[in-house]
Amino acid sequence: MDFTARILILPGLGSSGEQHWQSLWERQFPDFQRVEQTNWETPVCADWIRQVDEAVMAGDPAKTILVGHSLACITVAYWAKTFQRAIKGALLVAPSDTEAASYPAGTTGFTPVPLEQLPFPSIVVTSSSDFYVSLERAAQFAGAWGSELVNIGDAGHINVAAGYGQWPDGLHLLKQLDDK
Repeated sequence: MDFTARILILPGLGSSGEQHWQSLWERQFPDFQRVEQTNWETPVCADWIRQVDEAVMAGDPAKTILVGHSLACITVAYWAKTFQRAIKGALLVAPSDTEAASYPAGTTGFTPVPLEQLPFPSIVVTSSSDFYVSLERAAQFAGAWGSELVNIGDAGHINVAAGYGQWPDGLHLLKQLDDK
């Protein structure tokens, strides 16, 4: 599978471990670039969106696709609201509901979740059994953001613990964005 877009990988809290699909994709596609954050455990939203913007602006934004997981999906919503960059698109997987009681403490500035339309095409991938977001709330995010919603069923948080390693179906969704 070949991609014409510049792909930026945006992990959530704790970054993505070695067996996480984001890490596996980076190894499979050496051109995919992880956006590093200075604080993976107790992040500050303003810092995270600044890092995303620096990474996006280091290349051609119009040829850039963001691939966010968990808290990084909310980061993308804040980044889009703040910077209004015209990028090629975003694949937003398992967005965490930072307003939910189940969300872990320690993050700063990620509430309330922005509910403004994203200024670029996007796909929100969710699960019917994600501890960090209800299906209804994920659908609310997708609707507000103007995103296509893809519910992959009983898939937990779409991470290693839920059995998601390589995740070829995710690559096909990314390719859909790349082909637009």
